[in-house]
Amino acid sequence: MLNILVTGSNGQLGSEIQELSSHFPYTFFFTCKDQLDITEKHTIESFVEKNAIHAIINCAAYTAVDKAENEEALADKINHQAVKHLASIAKEKNIKLIHISTDYVFDGTSYKPYQEIDTTNPKSVYGKTKLDGENALLQGNLPNSIIIRTSWVYSSYGANFVKTMLRLGKEKDALGVIYDQVGTPTYAKDLAKVILDILPKINTTQTQIYNYSNEGVASWYDFAQEIMQMAKLTCKINPIETSQYPTPAKRPHYSLLNKAKIKNEFGIEIPYWKNSLEECLHKINVNNE
Repeated sequence: MLNILVTGSNGQLGSEIQELSSHFPYTFFFTCKDQLDITEKHTIESFVEKNAIHAIINCAAYTAVDKAENEEALADKINHQAVKHLASIAKEKNIKLIHISTDYVFDGTSYKPYQEIDTTNPKSVYGKTKLDGENALLQGNLPNSIIIRTSWVYSSYGANFVKTMLRLGKEKDALGVIYDQVGTPTYAKDLAKVILDILPKINTTQTQIYNYSNEGVASWYDFAQEIMQMAKLTCKINPIETSQYPTPAKRPHYSLLNKAKIKNEFGIEIPYWKNSLEECLHKINVNNE
């Protein structure tokens, strides 16, 4: 029986892993920042030793992209320094480690889906601190450790674009949504299932990077349109340019991820984004009834 530590378990991905956990033959230890401060190395060490942890799934992150521009030290502490601590402990105690990263490590100037080996060039504090976390893992040269880069995550849990659109769609007659940023939405439940499915299959001599998002392509405008249509909301979605909606942090204009590596190496099939969105919206409706 594997003992698995899941950090950031109250977030979107951590919550989905919790919901799926009963279907897997592991003992899970779900922690949030109040239960386990991963920015303190000795705290992690004592938790790992006390609970005989065999694997860590690190879902914890500082994800407030715009706030990070003014809170770089805090973002670095969580997205970089904490990952460094986890990497050090995982190597020392021969623990499997799955770390979640982001499409924001790229600058978004590509014209074809990003592969894991493509050059990184983050344009925001959030992206930079996430890349620093990745590099801390890569430099640690850990066996049985992987980084999964993902994009545009949403869920029936927590705050996210889907829930914001549902709320605004009921409150407003029209909304402007950016059409010149292109990527792929990722249903956190799909990612959670993949993580739990591939966990026992991870067998690497050093840290490996994988991309994961749902299949297909969309702009935020397309995403919003589909949400309104599926939810049968009459709110009109108007396409706007990024320049019309300035934000403190720069977003990648193009963040499609090439997922061939994770599909080929682990033999997984990835759902189309619209099918996953439909499933999530159904779940939200059921929860609200």
